[in-house]
Amino acid sequence: MSSIDPAALTGLDRLAPALAEATEDDRWRSCTAELIIGGKSNLTFTLRSDAGELVLRRPPTGHLLPSAHDMAREARVQRGLAETDVPVPRIVLVDEGDLIGVQFYVMEKVPGHVVRDRTPDGWAETPEERRAMSFALADTLAALHAVDYDAVGLGDYGRPEGFMARQVRRWSGQWDKSHTHEVPEMEELARRLAADVPQQQRATIVHGDFRTDNVVYDAGDPARINAVLDWELSTLGDPMSDVALLMLYWREAGDDGLSLVPGVSHLPGFPTRAEMLDRYATAAGVDLADLTWYQAFAHFKFAVIVQGVAARSKAGAMGGQDFGDLDDLVLRLGAEGLDHLKEH
Repeated sequence: MSSIDPAALTGLDRLAPALAEATEDDRWRSCTAELIIGGKSNLTFTLRSDAGELVLRRPPTGHLLPSAHDMAREARVQRGLAETDVPVPRIVLVDEGDLIGVQFYVMEKVPGHVVRDRTPDGWAETPEERRAMSFALADTLAALHAVDYDAVGLGDYGRPEGFMARQVRRWSGQWDKSHTHEVPEMEELARRLAADVPQQQRATIVHGDFRTDNVVYDAGDPARINAVLDWELSTLGDPMSDVALLMLYWREAGDDGLSLVPGVSHLPGFPTRAEMLDRYATAAGVDLADLTWYQAFAHFKFAVIVQGVAARSKAGAMGGQDFGDLDDLVLRLGAEGLDHLKEH
């Protein structure tokens, strides 16, 4: 990894006094910042002082695509969900760019495990524990989709009507802006998705990137989630988009992996996609009879996200992180998306 300066990227000399004021704790006047490795879009830093630890999120460096990386929006949805059944970190400070030149927010650091490519030693090792942690994920997604967004002050957080048609247009536009060469599979997938958008059945808050490494699990209880993180893509819309994307991330034994989202669901003891869908459907009280179009869209959206990560990494905007050559993954996702449409 190339050398970076977390203090410069967080404006630490200006941030520290602001934190001391926001927390009413002068110990934050002397603090350090460390980049949390693994973020594929916004940059996330651990802030440390004698008062403890906090987390700062800010956009990547360099050119930003339109409508992306809205930090105030991320903070707003978490504040709205604070009194609901969806666990979220407490927001400490939000800044529109005055302090360090870009929007950022600071939140509490929630204790627990973020599960990426392995489960921590001694934690969720039995099949029963692994099913419990998996079903907690499905239940938390159902709880999010059950929130009355008007009641929590998020009635204007998005436009649910026509959501999926706009999503296809949005991600097609992001593809046009970020791809470096032609990928016929992606072009065809975009055309076919736009031509056959299903009728929306529900309108809810959607997370937009719901998976195991975007939640914090309780270190003492794999069946408990302490916080849901990374609200960058959240809005009001069709909850089926969240369900389908989770199923893309939920790899089973024998599936090809996703290099940017390694996951653990393919390991022994974890439930299948069908079992996860059944758990969500039961918790949410809904029918998931036809997910195929949404699964195709999930492949398209994630392929565009992958392409964006590749472009930002190549441009040096990811704090020195290098995610390698992602062209093959983009191509595979496009082809698999088309395969799903054959079943639609």
